[in-house]
Amino acid sequence: MRQALYGADGFYRRERPHRHFRTSVHASPAFGAAVTRLLAEVDGRLGGPPVVEFVDMGAGDGRLAAQVLAGAPPELAGRLRVTAVEVAPRPEGLDERVRWAAAVPAGVTGLIFANEWLDNVPVDVAEWTPDGPRLVLVDPETGEERLAELDRKDRDWLERWWPDGERAEIGWTRDEAWAGLVDRLAAGMAVAVDYSHLRAARPPMGTLIGYRDGSWVPPVPDGSCDLTAHVALDACGGELTTQREALRRLGVSGGRPPLDLAKQDPAGYLRALSAATGAAELIDREGLGAFGWLTRIR
Repeated sequence: MRQALYGADGFYRRERPHRHFRTSVHASPAFGAAVTRLLAEVDGRLGGPPVVEFVDMGAGDGRLAAQVLAGAPPELAGRLRVTAVEVAPRPEGLDERVRWAAAVPAGVTGLIFANEWLDNVPVDVAEWTPDGPRLVLVDPETGEERLAELDRKDRDWLERWWPDGERAEIGWTRDEAWAGLVDRLAAGMAVAVDYSHLRAARPPMGTLIGYRDGSWVPPVPDGSCDLTAHVALDACGGELTTQREALRRLGVSGGRPPLDLAKQDPAGYLRALSAATGAAELIDREGLGAFGWLTRIR
Protein backbone atom coordinates (compact mmCIF):
# COMPACT_ATOMS: atom_id res chain seq x y z
CA MET A 1 0.00 0.00 0.00
CA ARG A 2 2.82 2.41 0.82
CA GLN A 3 4.51 1.79 -2.52
CA ALA A 4 1.21 2.11 -4.40
CA LEU A 5 0.42 5.48 -2.82
CA TYR A 6 3.80 7.09 -2.16
CA GLY A 7 6.41 5.17 -4.16
CA ALA A 8 8.34 6.75 -7.03
CA ASP A 9 5.36 6.29 -9.35
CA GLY A 10 2.71 6.14 -6.63
CA PHE A 11 -0.77 7.58 -6.87
CA TYR A 12 -0.06 10.65 -4.72
CA ARG A 13 3.16 11.39 -6.58
CA ARG A 14 1.23 11.69 -9.86
CA GLU A 15 -2.31 12.74 -9.03
CA ARG A 16 -4.20 15.63 -7.44
CA PRO A 17 -6.78 14.17 -5.03
CA HIS A 18 -9.55 16.63 -5.98
CA ARG A 19 -9.63 15.10 -9.45
CA HIS A 20 -10.77 11.81 -7.93
CA PHE A 21 -12.82 12.68 -4.83
CA ARG A 22 -14.24 15.64 -2.90
CA THR A 23 -13.30 16.63 0.63
CA SER A 24 -14.83 19.22 2.94
CA VAL A 25 -12.36 21.77 1.57
CA HIS A 26 -13.93 21.45 -1.87
CA ALA A 27 -17.50 21.07 -0.64
CA SER A 28 -17.75 24.61 0.70
CA PRO A 29 -15.53 27.63 1.45
CA ALA A 30 -17.24 27.67 4.85
CA PHE A 31 -14.84 24.91 5.86
CA GLY A 32 -11.77 27.03 5.19
CA ALA A 33 -13.39 29.98 6.95
CA ALA A 34 -14.07 27.83 10.02
CA VAL A 35 -10.48 26.56 10.07
CA THR A 36 -9.31 30.18 9.86
CA ARG A 37 -11.44 31.02 12.90
CA LEU A 38 -9.95 28.04 14.72
CA LEU A 39 -6.46 29.32 13.89
CA ALA A 40 -7.41 32.73 15.31
CA GLU A 41 -8.56 31.01 18.52
CA VAL A 42 -5.26 29.15 18.77
CA ASP A 43 -3.38 32.40 18.20
CA GLY A 44 -5.36 33.99 21.03
CA ARG A 45 -4.57 31.13 23.41
CA LEU A 46 -0.89 31.51 22.55
CA GLY A 47 -1.01 35.22 23.32
CA GLY A 48 -0.37 36.42 19.77
CA PRO A 49 3.22 35.25 19.17
CA PRO A 50 5.44 37.16 16.69
CA VAL A 51 4.99 34.30 14.20
CA VAL A 52 2.00 31.98 14.19
CA GLU A 53 2.00 29.01 11.84
CA PHE A 54 -0.65 27.14 9.92
CA VAL A 55 0.44 23.77 8.54
CA ASP A 56 -1.87 21.97 6.11
CA MET A 57 -0.87 18.30 6.29
CA GLY A 58 -1.72 16.34 3.14
CA ALA A 59 -2.50 19.58 1.35
CA GLY A 60 -3.51 18.17 -2.04
CA ASP A 61 -3.84 21.18 -4.33
CA GLY A 62 -3.16 23.64 -1.48
CA ARG A 63 -6.68 25.05 -1.48
CA LEU A 64 -7.13 25.03 2.31
CA ALA A 65 -3.75 26.67 2.89
CA ALA A 66 -4.64 29.39 0.38
CA GLN A 67 -8.08 29.92 1.93
CA VAL A 68 -6.62 30.34 5.40
CA LEU A 69 -4.01 32.78 4.13
CA ALA A 70 -6.61 34.80 2.24
CA GLY A 71 -9.17 34.76 5.06
CA ALA A 72 -6.96 35.63 8.01
CA PRO A 73 -7.79 39.01 9.59
CA PRO A 74 -5.12 41.68 9.00
CA GLU A 75 -3.65 41.56 12.50
CA LEU A 76 -3.15 37.81 12.22
CA ALA A 77 -2.16 37.81 8.54
CA GLY A 78 0.85 40.01 9.26
CA ARG A 79 2.30 37.34 11.57
CA LEU A 80 1.11 34.26 9.69
CA ARG A 81 3.35 31.63 8.12
CA VAL A 82 1.50 29.03 6.03
CA THR A 83 3.02 25.70 4.98
CA ALA A 84 1.37 23.12 2.75
CA VAL A 85 2.78 19.60 3.19
CA GLU A 86 2.40 17.22 0.25
CA VAL A 87 4.54 14.67 -1.62
CA ALA A 88 3.37 15.86 -5.05
CA PRO A 89 4.97 18.86 -6.79
CA ARG A 90 3.74 22.36 -6.00
CA PRO A 91 0.66 23.19 -8.10
CA GLU A 92 0.79 26.06 -10.54
CA GLY A 93 -0.99 29.23 -9.50
CA LEU A 94 -0.79 28.65 -5.75
CA ASP A 95 -0.26 31.84 -3.74
CA GLU A 96 3.50 32.32 -3.59
CA ARG A 97 3.27 33.08 0.12
CA VAL A 98 2.30 29.46 0.79
CA ARG A 99 5.38 27.41 1.52
CA TRP A 100 5.37 23.97 -0.13
CA ALA A 101 7.15 21.18 1.75
CA ALA A 102 7.46 17.40 1.74
CA ALA A 103 7.45 17.18 5.55
CA VAL A 104 6.08 19.10 8.52
CA PRO A 105 8.61 21.56 9.92
CA ALA A 106 9.79 21.02 13.48
CA GLY A 107 8.78 23.26 16.35
CA VAL A 108 5.47 24.53 14.96
CA THR A 109 3.79 27.27 16.99
CA GLY A 110 0.20 27.47 15.84
CA LEU A 111 -2.17 25.00 14.17
CA ILE A 112 -1.34 21.77 12.34
CA PHE A 113 -4.41 20.63 10.41
CA ALA A 114 -4.65 17.21 8.75
CA ASN A 115 -7.85 16.90 6.74
CA GLU A 116 -8.37 13.39 5.35
CA TRP A 117 -4.69 12.53 5.74
CA LEU A 118 -4.72 9.67 8.23
CA ASP A 119 -7.02 7.58 6.04
CA ASN A 120 -4.20 7.49 3.47
CA VAL A 121 -1.52 6.45 5.94
CA PRO A 122 -0.84 2.87 4.79
CA VAL A 123 -2.22 -0.01 6.83
CA ASP A 124 -2.10 -3.77 6.59
CA VAL A 125 -5.30 -5.80 6.56
CA ALA A 126 -6.07 -8.78 8.77
CA GLU A 127 -8.61 -11.53 8.13
CA TRP A 128 -9.98 -13.75 10.87
CA THR A 129 -9.67 -17.50 10.37
CA PRO A 130 -10.48 -20.45 12.66
CA ASP A 131 -6.87 -20.16 13.83
CA GLY A 132 -7.13 -16.44 14.57
CA PRO A 133 -6.32 -13.31 12.53
CA ARG A 134 -3.95 -13.56 9.58
CA LEU A 135 -2.24 -10.95 7.40
CA VAL A 136 -3.78 -10.41 3.94
CA LEU A 137 -1.19 -10.13 1.16
CA VAL A 138 -2.25 -8.88 -2.29
CA ASP A 139 -0.52 -9.38 -5.63
CA PRO A 140 -0.42 -5.87 -7.18
CA GLU A 141 -0.51 -7.33 -10.69
CA THR A 142 -3.53 -9.62 -10.34
CA GLY A 143 -5.23 -8.59 -7.09
CA GLU A 144 -4.99 -12.20 -5.92
CA GLU A 145 -4.88 -12.58 -2.13
CA ARG A 146 -3.14 -14.99 0.21
CA LEU A 147 -2.80 -15.17 3.98
CA ALA A 148 0.34 -15.00 6.10
CA GLU A 149 1.28 -14.83 9.77
CA LEU A 150 0.88 -11.57 11.69
CA ASP A 151 3.71 -10.24 13.80
CA ARG A 152 3.36 -9.52 17.51
CA LYS A 153 2.84 -5.77 17.08
CA ASP A 154 -0.07 -6.35 14.70
CA ARG A 155 -1.65 -8.90 17.03
CA ASP A 156 -1.31 -6.63 20.05
CA TRP A 157 -3.00 -3.73 18.25
CA LEU A 158 -5.88 -5.90 17.06
CA GLU A 159 -6.39 -7.40 20.50
CA ARG A 160 -6.68 -3.96 22.07
CA TRP A 161 -8.48 -1.96 19.39
CA TRP A 162 -10.22 -4.32 16.92
CA PRO A 163 -10.62 -7.70 18.62
CA ASP A 164 -13.21 -9.30 16.34
CA GLY A 165 -14.88 -9.21 12.94
CA GLU A 166 -14.09 -10.74 9.58
CA ARG A 167 -11.56 -8.21 8.31
CA ALA A 168 -9.80 -5.26 9.93
CA GLU A 169 -7.30 -2.56 9.05
CA ILE A 170 -4.38 -2.73 11.50
CA GLY A 171 -4.11 0.86 12.66
CA TRP A 172 -0.89 1.24 14.63
CA THR A 173 0.74 2.97 11.64
CA ARG A 174 -1.89 5.71 11.91
CA ASP A 175 -1.38 5.95 15.68
CA GLU A 176 2.34 6.48 15.13
CA ALA A 177 1.81 8.92 12.26
CA TRP A 178 -0.50 11.03 14.43
CA ALA A 179 1.94 10.91 17.35
CA GLY A 180 4.72 12.01 15.01
CA LEU A 181 2.61 14.91 13.77
CA VAL A 182 1.85 16.05 17.31
CA ASP A 183 5.56 15.85 18.13
CA ARG A 184 6.22 18.55 15.49
CA LEU A 185 4.10 20.93 17.56
CA ALA A 186 5.98 23.19 19.98
CA ALA A 187 2.85 25.02 21.12
CA GLY A 188 -0.70 25.23 19.86
CA MET A 189 -3.04 22.60 18.43
CA ALA A 190 -3.00 19.62 16.08
CA VAL A 191 -6.24 18.47 14.45
CA ALA A 192 -6.95 15.38 12.36
CA VAL A 193 -10.25 15.16 10.47
CA ASP A 194 -11.36 11.89 8.90
CA TYR A 195 -14.09 9.35 8.44
CA SER A 196 -13.70 7.10 11.41
CA HIS A 197 -15.15 4.44 13.71
CA LEU A 198 -14.95 3.53 17.39
CA ARG A 199 -14.03 0.29 19.14
CA ALA A 200 -17.63 -0.39 20.17
CA ALA A 201 -18.79 -0.34 16.53
CA ARG A 202 -15.97 -1.40 14.21
CA PRO A 203 -17.19 -2.38 10.71
CA PRO A 204 -17.04 -6.19 10.59
CA MET A 205 -15.65 -6.33 7.05
CA GLY A 206 -13.23 -3.42 7.36
CA THR A 207 -13.40 -0.36 5.11
CA LEU A 208 -10.49 -0.50 2.65
CA ILE A 209 -11.57 0.77 -0.77
CA GLY A 210 -10.08 2.27 -3.91
CA TYR A 211 -11.09 5.54 -5.58
CA ARG A 212 -10.44 6.63 -9.13
CA ASP A 213 -12.17 9.37 -11.15
CA GLY A 214 -14.89 9.78 -8.53
CA SER A 215 -15.86 6.11 -8.39
CA TRP A 216 -15.15 3.17 -6.12
CA VAL A 217 -12.79 0.59 -7.58
CA PRO A 218 -11.26 -2.60 -6.14
CA PRO A 219 -8.43 -1.70 -3.72
CA VAL A 220 -5.59 -3.27 -5.70
CA PRO A 221 -2.21 -1.75 -4.69
CA ASP A 222 -0.94 -1.15 -8.22
CA GLY A 223 -0.65 2.66 -8.04
CA SER A 224 -3.62 3.29 -10.33
CA CYS A 225 -6.04 4.46 -7.63
CA ASP A 226 -6.33 6.04 -4.22
CA LEU A 227 -6.37 3.49 -1.39
CA THR A 228 -8.22 4.60 1.70
CA ALA A 229 -9.70 3.15 4.88
CA HIS A 230 -11.64 4.66 7.77
CA VAL A 231 -9.53 5.57 10.79
CA ALA A 232 -9.77 4.15 14.31
CA LEU A 233 -9.39 7.64 15.74
CA ASP A 234 -10.02 6.48 19.30
CA ALA A 235 -6.79 4.48 19.10
CA CYS A 236 -4.77 7.51 18.01
CA GLY A 237 -5.21 9.48 21.21
CA GLY A 238 -6.70 12.91 21.79
CA GLU A 239 -10.01 14.68 22.29
CA LEU A 240 -12.57 13.37 19.83
CA THR A 241 -15.72 15.02 18.53
CA THR A 242 -17.68 15.08 15.27
CA GLN A 243 -17.26 17.53 12.43
CA ARG A 244 -20.83 18.65 12.95
CA GLU A 245 -20.13 19.59 16.56
CA ALA A 246 -16.77 21.19 15.77
CA LEU A 247 -18.01 23.30 12.86
CA ARG A 248 -21.19 24.42 14.59
CA ARG A 249 -19.05 25.69 17.46
CA LEU A 250 -16.98 27.57 14.88
CA GLY A 251 -20.05 29.27 13.43
CA VAL A 252 -21.12 27.01 10.55
CA SER A 253 -24.90 26.70 10.64
CA GLY A 254 -26.22 25.90 7.18
CA GLY A 255 -29.29 28.02 7.93
CA ARG A 256 -31.30 29.23 4.94
CA PRO A 257 -31.29 32.97 4.19
CA PRO A 258 -34.50 34.90 4.97
CA LEU A 259 -37.11 34.81 2.22
CA ASP A 260 -37.41 38.60 2.31
CA LEU A 261 -33.94 38.73 0.77
CA ALA A 262 -35.30 36.98 -2.33
CA LYS A 263 -37.57 39.99 -2.95
CA GLN A 264 -35.03 42.65 -2.09
CA ASP A 265 -31.99 41.09 -3.79
CA PRO A 266 -32.79 37.95 -5.83
CA ALA A 267 -29.19 37.41 -6.93
CA GLY A 268 -27.94 37.91 -3.39
CA TYR A 269 -30.53 35.44 -2.13
CA LEU A 270 -29.36 32.79 -4.58
CA ARG A 271 -25.75 33.32 -3.54
CA ALA A 272 -26.68 33.06 0.13
CA LEU A 273 -28.78 29.96 -0.53
CA SER A 274 -25.90 28.31 -2.37
CA ALA A 275 -23.55 29.12 0.52
CA ALA A 276 -26.04 27.73 3.03
CA THR A 277 -26.40 24.53 1.01
CA GLY A 278 -22.63 24.01 1.03
CA ALA A 279 -22.42 24.71 4.76
CA ALA A 280 -25.27 22.29 5.44
CA GLU A 281 -23.36 19.57 3.59
CA LEU A 282 -20.39 20.08 5.90
CA ILE A 283 -22.47 19.39 9.02
CA ASP A 284 -24.83 16.73 7.64
CA ARG A 285 -25.12 14.00 10.30
CA GLU A 286 -25.27 11.32 7.60
CA GLY A 287 -22.33 12.66 5.60
CA LEU A 288 -19.39 14.95 6.26
CA GLY A 289 -20.81 16.00 9.61
CA ALA A 290 -20.22 12.48 10.91
CA PHE A 291 -16.47 12.74 10.33
CA GLY A 292 -14.31 12.63 13.43
CA TRP A 293 -12.25 15.60 14.63
CA LEU A 294 -9.31 14.53 16.78
CA THR A 295 -7.50 17.26 18.71
CA ARG A 296 -4.31 17.54 20.75
CA ILE A 297 -3.23 20.75 22.48
CA ARG A 298 0.23 21.75 23.65
